[in-house]
Amino acid sequence: MFSKNIFSERLFELRKERAINQATLAGALGVSSHQVSKMEKAQRAASIEVMCALADYFNVSLDYLVGRTDKPEVNR
Repeated sequence: MFSKNIFSERLFELRKERAINQATLAGALGVSSHQVSKMEKAQRAASIEVMCALADYFNVSLDYLVGRTDKPEVNR
């Protein structure tokens, strides 16, 4: 099950770990920094396209982003 709160926490943590700001991430995703802010505050859900782009950008699995697992590794 999708948890908006876990997703928002993990998105924030991943961004901070890599020391990038919301504008940089937004540019890489093709969304506005306002949208990134709303996702980090659990006020907006991300589309599947944005979720996939986030997983690719941070090199983590979608399951990790949405809280289905605590292991960020991508299974390939």
